Amino acid sequence: MIRAGIIGGSGYTGGELIRLLINHPKVTIDFVYSSTKAGKKISVAHADLLGTLDLAFTDSINSKVDILFLCLGHGNSKSFLNKYSFSSKTRIVDLSNDFRLKQDATFVGKDFVYGLPELNRTAIRNAQNIANPGCFATCIQLALLPLAGAKLLNSEIHVNAVTGSTGAGIMPSATTHFSWRNNNASSYKAFTHQHLGEINESLESLQEGIGELYFIPNRGNFSRGILSTAYTKFSGSVEEASDLYHKFYKNAIFTQISEEPVHLKQVVNTNNCHIHLHKHKDVLLITTVIDNLLKGASGQAIQNMNLMCGFDENQGLNLKATVY
Repeated sequence: MIRAGIIGGSGYTGGELIRLLINHPKVTIDFVYSSTKAGKKISVAHADLLGTLDLAFTDSINSKVDILFLCLGHGNSKSFLNKYSFSSKTRIVDLSNDFRLKQDATFVGKDFVYGLPELNRTAIRNAQNIANPGCFATCIQLALLPLAGAKLLNSEIHVNAVTGSTGAGIMPSATTHFSWRNNNASSYKAFTHQHLGEINESLESLQEGIGELYFIPNRGNFSRGILSTAYTKFSGSVEEASDLYHKFYKNAIFTQISEEPVHLKQVVNTNNCHIHLHKHKDVLLITTVIDNLLKGASGQAIQNMNLMCGFDENQGLNLKATVY
């Protein structure tokens, strides 16, 4: 058994990590840190865990845990690691965007590997620290990596994606308020979303000089999940594209190519990514669906932990979708 610590356990990603780890056969939760709920039972923040986990939030840490998950929100992981030191044997998985870009990947003597297993599986297995990818970034990269791997992203790439309200985090805001979000839809950060940097770096690691990527993020009136539609010019047939994607993901146990159109209920509450391909004239459409809190955050963090620790990649991640 390995001992895990969670920093920032009262939010959505922290809550999902707790739910996954209490059922992981190789992990025990050592502590769950929260600066706002120290001393309170974890079920105060995550009511569904009432009677399941007899543990309280704490404002102290165990610096010798085997694995540490940082769920502090963007910009806060650096300040936390400046304040607290951990054993040289402690592995770290950070769920913020603090260390995802190459220019930010080294911090206080720690080197962070970008944690997208479908791209960096070997490096992750040998890593001490992981920068967990963003949710939009995961969904969009999985749509486009096979094309980049074949050096076929030579034209403009257009991406339109919609995410649930949990993608904005647990802190209430004007655009997550039920009265605003319900029966509503909107776009935001058009062409400038913060995940574009990590998306482009990953794609360009496989193909230099990719076509311009135009990304429109949208808010949906549902709580969790991301549906992304990406399209770009492709000279081959849809059968050739399907063969390309099957070969690229042949060892990716959580990423599947569907012959039928995909929808969110197939993947919500799982660590899966489902991809559908469609050819229209000279354009290939790639539709991708994931759960933003699992494959887009905490599930992928567990997947990375499994790889780092030598466990089976799907350990603790055999989850059931809620289809009905």
